[in-house]
Amino acid sequence: MGKKSNPFRFIRDVNAEKCPHCNEGQVFKLKTGILKFPVMNDKCPNCDYKFEREPGYFIGAMYLSYGLAVAQGVAAFVLTALILPTLSIEWVITLVVGTIFIFAKKNYKWSRILYIHIFPW
Repeated sequence: MGKKSNPFRFIRDVNAEKCPHCNEGQVFKLKTGILKFPVMNDKCPNCDYKFEREPGYFIGAMYLSYGLAVAQGVAAFVLTALILPTLSIEWVITLVVGTIFIFAKKNYKWSRILYIHIFPW
């Protein structure tokens, strides 16, 4: 199985925030702070692959981010309903919104990295 056709490598590279071209360089700058917005590198530090192809390139990544947030919210709701079925609706909503909020920064990164891996031109 080739380097690009291995789904486990793809998941690992996306989760590790690696370049879609060389699978070595980091897409985001490291250590930006816990409350700071993630900052993308303009190019791969390893192979000089340009991440943003044109202005507005990552608009499609917003759809991926939305899908990730919805999936996490649904998963939080289902787990809450299964584990704590007598919990009041206010607490269920709080847990679902809290889950989405906790994953917001990671969803931003995952959606952009997924987008450049899916559409690498």
